[in-house]
Amino acid sequence: MTQSLSDSERRDWLRLARTENVGPVTFQNLIARFGSAGAALAEIPRLAKRGGRELILPPPGDAAREIAALAAIGGQLIASCEPEFPQGLAALDSQPPLISVLGNTHLLRKEMVAIVGARNASALARKFASMLARDLCDAGLVVASGLARGIDSAAHEAALDGGTAAVVAGGVDVIYPPENDALYRAIAARGIIVSEMRLGEAPQARHFPRRNRLISGLSRGVVVVEAAERSGSLITATYALEQGREIFAVPGSPLDPRAKGCNKLIREGATLTESADDVLSVLRPMLGHDFREPGGGTSLSPPAVVSDAEADRVRRLVEETLGPAPVEIDELIRQTGAPAAVVLTVILELELAGRCARQPGNRVCWS
Repeated sequence: MTQSLSDSERRDWLRLARTENVGPVTFQNLIARFGSAGAALAEIPRLAKRGGRELILPPPGDAAREIAALAAIGGQLIASCEPEFPQGLAALDSQPPLISVLGNTHLLRKEMVAIVGARNASALARKFASMLARDLCDAGLVVASGLARGIDSAAHEAALDGGTAAVVAGGVDVIYPPENDALYRAIAARGIIVSEMRLGEAPQARHFPRRNRLISGLSRGVVVVEAAERSGSLITATYALEQGREIFAVPGSPLDPRAKGCNKLIREGATLTESADDVLSVLRPMLGHDFREPGGGTSLSPPAVVSDAEADRVRRLVEETLGPAPVEIDELIRQTGAPAAVVLTVILELELAGRCARQPGNRVCWS
């Protein structure tokens, strides 16, 4: 169900999303448990204290100032519950609670394909990325990428007229890399810039995997044009596989290290791509159809009421069972022999206290 947030609700959503130790899954759990971000903000200091740590909430003024500053540059915040939220991101199991956008928001309603690749791309690879981007735009698709040097830049530049989305690792107002200043401004005017980071935040190494997850999430498929074996582009392809997206790879010379990642993807089943027709032949049957529905796995939303005595008893069992190696929550429930609702409550408390970390595949471990 979708809903439009009031100004006060949007501030509460932003405060909750910016709260320490509240990631996308924990955010969803808190909303499901307490019914609103405001109610969750009132309760999570108590939950974190029970988990073993005092938690200080972001001041209300910080959220108000960020929203106002974003509006001043022509941007806006879109919450995952709102109808304007991109369908592809809404289908993710760990959807971002909010995204900041700058530019033409109507592009978020169109089908997208990601084109990613090496920063130190060859001239031929850049030429191919440009040609591919133009042809995909001519077919009615928006081209998504990460505004990096090399392949990303070539794809964005070629897709400006047809529609392009730049997903960035810092705030939507931060231009990175600096040499893409003109391209950034062109995309802000003619395309759209997307981020889940706070306004003004400079990109850091740990932010790029989060950015890559959004690039693949927005898209029906990811085309890797040129990539070394351990490149960020392969991280994007991995996210695409986890999200049920299609993966395409452009073959290259075995003598070029920049082609090894793409050739490896092809060996593992990615669609060998020599033109836009190779992409479109795979995507045409699904274009215009809804993305897969979110869900799967154990429900992560505990009931609103668990007695303190019961939570204390189960917390001891969970603390004895958890270790540094991630374990599935279902397995944790089985090993402790405790009610699922109470185990989930204890995990939520430990997460808010920063003692427990959530891993992919509905798994948790000590942080």
